[in-house]
Amino acid sequence: MTSLEKGGSTTPPPAAPPELPIAPERPKHGVGDALRTWWNGLSRPMQWLVGVPVLAIIAIIPVFPPPLLDTPGTSFSGVMAQFAMYALIAIGLNVVVGQTGLLDLGYVGFYAVGAYTVGLLTSPSSPWNQSSENGFFSEDWAWLSCLPLAVAITALTGLILGTPTLRLRGDYLAIVTLGFGEIVRLLADNLKEVTNGGQGLPQTAYPHIGETAENPYGIFSAGNTGSGINAGVWWFWVGMVLVVIVLLLVGNLERSRVGRAWVAIREDEDVAEIMGVPTFKFKLWAFTIGAAIGGLSGALYAGQVQFINPTGFNIINSMLFLCMVVIGGQGNKIGVIVGAFIIVYLPNRAMSVEVGDQKLGDYKYLFFGLALVALMIFRPQGLFPARQKLLAYGRTIYGAVRKPADQIGGAK
Repeated sequence: MTSLEKGGSTTPPPAAPPELPIAPERPKHGVGDALRTWWNGLSRPMQWLVGVPVLAIIAIIPVFPPPLLDTPGTSFSGVMAQFAMYALIAIGLNVVVGQTGLLDLGYVGFYAVGAYTVGLLTSPSSPWNQSSENGFFSEDWAWLSCLPLAVAITALTGLILGTPTLRLRGDYLAIVTLGFGEIVRLLADNLKEVTNGGQGLPQTAYPHIGETAENPYGIFSAGNTGSGINAGVWWFWVGMVLVVIVLLLVGNLERSRVGRAWVAIREDEDVAEIMGVPTFKFKLWAFTIGAAIGGLSGALYAGQVQFINPTGFNIINSMLFLCMVVIGGQGNKIGVIVGAFIIVYLPNRAMSVEVGDQKLGDYKYLFFGLALVALMIFRPQGLFPARQKLLAYGRTIYGAVRKPADQIGGAK
């Protein structure tokens, strides 16, 4: 007897759900995307296996500068040492501007605090000199002893400045930070009893290593200007070590919940706060960490130049620091390092080209302005835009969602 004869009703079996279309792979364009895809596909040991030889090649470039990359009329090793210092600044400013989206126009103030910390504690012209025979620091290692102090004092400065000001946003925060940078410079220029005013602080400490008859003041002395491995090369190597350490620390932060909070604040602070992100706390974290890295670069500057005066911390340098981040690509650590290289290298390279009675490098601010205008029109995201990775288990989930249905059934 059929179900109809029994008085029942027949219902057709439920149709199988249609298979969801698999989204096509987004095409990658450009050399940067291809390198990023290749690098992200490597395991962590393979990344180290590839990265270490690349760093070794970069390390020997100041010793054997390629002819096309050399800077005639200017010490190429000195240019590379300055680049390593600016790379640190770019990484620190990228944490504040690129990762968190806080417009900081006075980053040069943290740079000055770090430099003056070393100068005030080690220069013979300072009333707070602690590197004499009866001082607190050994003369040979005074710079290295002051390095963590400069980082700590600058981080504390960032914490004190950020606590009342980070409740501001946008242009208001930019004006406050700009004022901070100018206040630091004016204090250094007017507190003559402490900072020696415009005359500056000479003979700041540096590592006294390798003192010989040829180099009576050591290999890190500004007087070591001979060919081969001179002071610029040694400072470049020190700067590279510091850059690698800072990149590892900042990279780990970006992959943590701190980094995810920074990105959320950068994209939309109001939405991040509604979703439960304590925005003020994480903005203060970013500001303090960025300040500490700026102080580290300032201490490196004090050791390299071995002379500090207020003119090196003006607003123009602060704008150049911001240009490094904008040109390289906000939020991309490697991109901002490339931006630092462009800002340091191109003017020194152009100094060898003469236009009439002036050198082409004298027009660097004009060229940087034109480059920024062109960049904002054609590529506002910078030369190497940030591509935020899927964090935590995002990659695994993404791969599972994209896996075809037959593979999932076969796996079962």
